[in-house]
Amino acid sequence: MNLKKNWWKIIAVSLIIYTITAGFLGKVPRLPILHETIRNLYFHVTMWFGMMIILLISLVYSIKYLSSQKQEHDIIASEAANAGILLGCLGITTGMIWAKFTWGAYWVNDPKLNGAAVTLLIYFAYLILRGSIEEEQKRAKVSAVYNIFAYVLLLVFLMIWPRMNGVDSLHPGNGGNPAFSSYDLDKNMRWVFYPAIIGWTLIGVWMMTLKVRIRKIQQQLLNN
Repeated sequence: MNLKKNWWKIIAVSLIIYTITAGFLGKVPRLPILHETIRNLYFHVTMWFGMMIILLISLVYSIKYLSSQKQEHDIIASEAANAGILLGCLGITTGMIWAKFTWGAYWVNDPKLNGAAVTLLIYFAYLILRGSIEEEQKRAKVSAVYNIFAYVLLLVFLMIWPRMNGVDSLHPGNGGNPAFSSYDLDKNMRWVFYPAIIGWTLIGVWMMTLKVRIRKIQQQLLNN
């Protein structure tokens, strides 16, 4: 392995190992209702942060494609979306497990949860859209435009709507409930929380780059 080129992959694996180890074995605050389930903070929340960062990469390359018409930009945008959606699915699954132990059900009628579900459905529609258009350039253009609106809707459903006045939510940080701060994210947990965000994001980027390389090889074989 070329260390100069792959140092960030080593960091990604190291951070994930660190996250999993600390997530299951590290000391966490004993809080009412949350108890040991607060360990899921290292997985559920950080995966969604990673999802948003990688989908932002997808957005950037969709915009770059519209200005450059380079196929490479479309490939990166689509594979970044795939990686982001995967992290989103893992994040919503771990969130459902957390909800079961803290709220008594895998799913409740909550603005933040409903917004998360709608966000994933919007990006599933992006994948369906790409698969429904055969002509390459048309598919890339339409997908790029859709991807821009998809990320705007992501911000609306995840960041804006749950925080609006009059919206009641059980989810921390929304509807008057405290966010993860000194209440339930002490200084010891921060040493795991922030590295976990970096770790999951780098893993997502790694998956994206692998898929991009595969797509480029496939394209070269078709051209030959």
